[in-house]
Amino acid sequence: MDFIVKGTLEAVKALYNADLKESDINLQETRKEFQGEVTVVTFPLTRVSKKSPEQTGTEIGEYLVGNLSQVSGFNVIKGFLNISLTDAFLLNAFTTKISKDDFGQISSNGKKVMVEYSSPNTNKPLHLGHIRNNLLGYSVSEILAASGYEVVKANLVNDRGIHICKSMLAWQKFGNGETPESSGLKGDKLVGNYYVIFDKEYKKQIDELKAQGQTEDEAKKNAPLIKEAQSMLQKWEAGDEEIISLWKTMNSWVYAGFDVTYNKLGVSFDKYYYESDTYLLGKDIIDEGLEKGVFFKKEDNSVWIDLTADGLDEKLVLRGDGTSVYITQDLGTAELKYKDFGVDESIYVVGNEQDYHFKVLFLILQKLGKSWAKGLYHLSYGMVDLPSGKMKSREGTVVDADDLIQEMIDTAKQRTEELGKVEDFSEEEKEKLYRMIGLGALKYFLLKVEPKKRLLFDPNESIDFQGHTGPFIQYTHARICSVISKANSEGFTFSGIETLTQTERELILALDKFMETLEIAAKEHSPAQIANYAFDLAKLYNKFYHEESILKVEDQQLKNFRLSLSSATAAVIRKAMNLLGIEVPVKM
Repeated sequence: MDFIVKGTLEAVKALYNADLKESDINLQETRKEFQGEVTVVTFPLTRVSKKSPEQTGTEIGEYLVGNLSQVSGFNVIKGFLNISLTDAFLLNAFTTKISKDDFGQISSNGKKVMVEYSSPNTNKPLHLGHIRNNLLGYSVSEILAASGYEVVKANLVNDRGIHICKSMLAWQKFGNGETPESSGLKGDKLVGNYYVIFDKEYKKQIDELKAQGQTEDEAKKNAPLIKEAQSMLQKWEAGDEEIISLWKTMNSWVYAGFDVTYNKLGVSFDKYYYESDTYLLGKDIIDEGLEKGVFFKKEDNSVWIDLTADGLDEKLVLRGDGTSVYITQDLGTAELKYKDFGVDESIYVVGNEQDYHFKVLFLILQKLGKSWAKGLYHLSYGMVDLPSGKMKSREGTVVDADDLIQEMIDTAKQRTEELGKVEDFSEEEKEKLYRMIGLGALKYFLLKVEPKKRLLFDPNESIDFQGHTGPFIQYTHARICSVISKANSEGFTFSGIETLTQTERELILALDKFMETLEIAAKEHSPAQIANYAFDLAKLYNKFYHEESILKVEDQQLKNFRLSLSSATAAVIRKAMNLLGIEVPVKM
């Protein structure tokens, strides 16, 4: 609403002979209980008007009505000037932009951004926490792409380390040559089973050693299984052919399993990084930091950085024996990613338990003088719980991603059949619809909440066709498609419409807000902005559908206008939901 800002600046100049900047004018959406569409906050303007907020608002309101053709009236509530827009202005906005579907993709801004998400370990299948990570990363990527960025979707796979060796060792000892083919299991599930087996056998050994008089800590260190796993890791790092061969075989099973889950979720990647390739990176940066005096050595030869002046603590960046810690390889990988793609911004989608780690990582890179460090961003998100409690992967009670997806599809099938909405669907159409609704429910429920918030995922609540859910929005889209289909027309040209009902006005204003919402979502890296916008739009359309006659209205021009308004709403719902990775059905 630039014209309101400019008009207000002109009013202040004409009425009070004062020059203000655009940033001095504070606009808000008018609250639902008051008449109007745009509100000017008048409190800050009293310093130039030297009058009360109410009187200032009244004078500026009168000026705007007299000088702006787009403004039809105003009211003042305390320090808020609520402005009503003309039907002609709203109709023009609809016919020139919205009805032509002339929005939804902002032209290139020449900037490149990398979004790194998923980052699974190759010792277990993906779980509910991974689902939130993947959906956030994918949706943020789509939002940024629609906002004019060139986006690189990256996945850093944690494919090495002691946890991988635990699965490998358990398979060697207890696997009897089992494979995904012989067991009928997805490869990631098969390998995950052996990670659980390792943990159970390891606990048995710890208990035996404790019974012999060792302390808990001693037993954990002395258990034969953990010693064998550590020996296996040393052999892997030394390039032992037999161990490397087993590692490659078991990882290949896991990747095949991951791909199935990624396809189900509808997420994809442009670039894979593997920790086995990057874990030795960063040692050059340590040398560079020592030369620059950013790092210092202790007596045991370990390398540290002192961040106490920044409100943090001392941080180890290289062990005394010259081996890496996590931050070492993260420093190296960050530089590698920049060298590979020269991105302006690099977003890490990682859970909030790593908040401190990323503060330290980004600060170190800034202190090292890396120009690209200012573009690093940690998209921190909260954990996901189910009503039954938090997940624990080592104990084998993890909420498996594939199982949850199937449960969602099965629940969608049950709910849809209960409502009796698929009698005329073929079996193929039914299966496609159940998948669309089940995944839509899952994705929407996880994305409608701001990323930083921890959330409780309730599968039953997520699939309610009348609630704040994906299926409600999907059903609204199908309803619009049904209305348009019944109209049986190629296009909806109209003329002679001069007045609008209140719900028509609200719907046009909501559609016009889509691009602004997209910009906010990109700036805040928040799919929740898009998700909640889509819900509000669907809710508003249902109000319009119940209050206004569409197909039965006798005036053909009015019927065409309302059909055009319906069609534009469907297009915006489709675009918004696509940004969340959610498909919307044509019939439901």
